[in-house]
Amino acid sequence: MELQILVSKKGTKVVTATNLHQVLGLPNQHFLTNVKKWLNDWYEFRDGIRKPIRLRDYGPRRVKDNPILDDYYLSVEFAKMIALRTKSKAKLKVAKQMLALDGNLNEEEQLTTDQLMHLLELTKAMSIVSCQEASEREHLRTYKERNEGQAVNWWTYRSKILGYSAAELRDKLRRRGQSPKGKNQRELIASVDQLELIRAGIIDLFMALGKTATYARRMGDLSKTLALELHIEIFDDRNGQSLFAPPINPRGIRELEAILADAA
Repeated sequence: MELQILVSKKGTKVVTATNLHQVLGLPNQHFLTNVKKWLNDWYEFRDGIRKPIRLRDYGPRRVKDNPILDDYYLSVEFAKMIALRTKSKAKLKVAKQMLALDGNLNEEEQLTTDQLMHLLELTKAMSIVSCQEASEREHLRTYKERNEGQAVNWWTYRSKILGYSAAELRDKLRRRGQSPKGKNQRELIASVDQLELIRAGIIDLFMALGKTATYARRMGDLSKTLALELHIEIFDDRNGQSLFAPPINPRGIRELEAILADAA
């Protein structure tokens, strides 16, 4: 059985649930149960962690020869994620086929000028320590919501997303001849590279909004680049105002506060 790629009237490449099920070699008698699970599970789509949306990620398909069969058209992105979650021995081969068709980056993922300016304002706002902490709290809150109110493995999970662990940060400091003793994770990051605090804050923010880890890291990396080019410095506002506080557009702070309020 070969994977059949169809093209919708809008030019979207799709596969049918029945064909995907057969190509993966899953038992026919489990089709209805599997499809029901596919459509009601949570996935890491490009635009965030969510359930599949009808007429966007999938749509009903009428089968002339079998009108009572519940079949569906599935977007290639959705079908690829389904395949990787199955226990099929063919899942890697099938997923790779769809990856080649799906591509790595859609045009809609490219930032517009307005979006870039918005990220710039968020980058400036994230130079303030209280904003970084607020984003981290919201990220933790969403993590706990997805884990039955528990924060188990939070630091391991967040370290994986950021790309480094506290142990790796301590090791970097030791190699520089600095002592990591008594430093928490924030202090370790600041000691290694202060602009990483901005990157981490942006990643926390987008993860709190339900974006994918890949998208959040991409925004975090871009934000750090902007901060470097604009010579943005970190300002700790927790101990009161300072004459040397960085020039920040108040709109950036208001936007960040509104985003975090909506996420709460």
